[in-house]
Amino acid sequence: MFDASIPRDKPLSIAILAMGGQGGGVLSDWIVAVAEANGWYAQSTSVPGVAQRTGATLYYIEMLPPKDGHAPVLALMPTPGDVDVVIAAELMEAGRSILRGLVTPDRTLLITSTHRAYAVAEKEKPGESIADPQAVDAASRIAARRVIAFDKDEAARESGTVISAPLFGALAGSGALPFDRASFEAVISEGGRGVKASLKGFAEGFARATANELPEARIANRKAVGIPETLGALDLDQRLARVRALPGSAQVAALAGLKRCIDYQDHAYGDEYLARLEALTILDARNGGAAQDFAFTAAAAKHVANAMAYDDVIGVADLKIRSARFARIASEMKAGEDPLQLTEFVHPRGEEVVSLLPAGWGRKVSASPAWMARIDRWVNRDRRIRTHSIRGFLQFSMIAGLRRWRRKLLRHDHEMRHMQVWLDLATRTLPKNYDLARAILATHRLIKGYSDTHARGLSKFDRVLSAVPQLEARTDGGAWIDRLISAALKDENGDALDGALKTVREL
Repeated sequence: MFDASIPRDKPLSIAILAMGGQGGGVLSDWIVAVAEANGWYAQSTSVPGVAQRTGATLYYIEMLPPKDGHAPVLALMPTPGDVDVVIAAELMEAGRSILRGLVTPDRTLLITSTHRAYAVAEKEKPGESIADPQAVDAASRIAARRVIAFDKDEAARESGTVISAPLFGALAGSGALPFDRASFEAVISEGGRGVKASLKGFAEGFARATANELPEARIANRKAVGIPETLGALDLDQRLARVRALPGSAQVAALAGLKRCIDYQDHAYGDEYLARLEALTILDARNGGAAQDFAFTAAAAKHVANAMAYDDVIGVADLKIRSARFARIASEMKAGEDPLQLTEFVHPRGEEVVSLLPAGWGRKVSASPAWMARIDRWVNRDRRIRTHSIRGFLQFSMIAGLRRWRRKLLRHDHEMRHMQVWLDLATRTLPKNYDLARAILATHRLIKGYSDTHARGLSKFDRVLSAVPQLEARTDGGAWIDRLISAALKDENGDALDGALKTVREL
């Protein structure tokens, strides 16, 4: 049924915001085709974004039924406050359309997917920089006259098509265009390729658009995470019992940490993690942890696991050749029966090669600038390794196979020594300043990755901990370390951290 609130005495305007690979151009063509099939005049234009995820392409369509036999003059670009329908292929694109003034409460129907495809600006920051979807949800309720929102990307995946099909179905189901469903489906059928999947996706979008879903249901809340009753094996359940014996505030993180350490190395490594955590829990209890809901133990449960399961070349190689990864990529690429070919881009440095040597030998080599320079000249260059080939797969498999000797290698020796110094600082601080000790444990979130990324994180970690002596006597010392961590995560170079450290020195 046609939405009578959309005027027909002037061009009906539709703006589409879509990224590469989402079929925005196809959707635009479908809309023009369905208008022309029903005797309307229609015109589409597009302004491409800067790159894949730094700017969506804006497609703009105007259409008008014939009048007095004259062809209308249609605009090439949308005007803020003068758009009837905005279609966003991703939630943050809906937010950007609101900011640009394309969505207005007196006129605009907003059709958006609620899924997220993270932008480069969200992924490039060292810390948490993902935009808040709830803010877009709240803004859309105010900014738009009407909203149709659900996870259209999921609908597309379930239908074996791309998101343009359920978006087209949602537009048809919205009643924004005075054309029957058969007209829309006929346009898809004329495409020739992927018709069956596109029609299925269209049907899903049409059904969801006509279901009148409540706006409150658009953004799903995170489900509470708990401890399972069993892990499915006797030896694992024995370890689960040890996790249950820890303070309640630490159990979820401890179970995740246990799983990570076992997956990273072996069951004995998981036991080593639990033993460390149990010892820290005893110290926590002796220093008033119960009154603090064992915040020190909860922080240790997360960050000790990350310290033990550090990123290294062995782990990266192992992850790249796992069958689950090949299956996931094949599914995402919709490879079907077609052979999957993967090329990995790697750039090893001399330090990474030396880190794979036995600890004693590696220390001697790393202490020699001549040897380090020689090794770096041998290995420091771009490489492309095809893991779908036997040769490429075996190369990564040999590196991943070093896992059984990992605890005897130079990198592990460095990491364990570094972890012990960090834990000693936290445990020494615990009797003097509980919250500061908790914050010292949290500083380990600055260390991640390997190669240059690891070096930058380690530098920030050391700079933040340099402020501990000055903050030890302050009741707000933990809060100040938290601020320094946040500053360190704001930019890659640490400029914000430099400013925050200057403030601490002036306290």
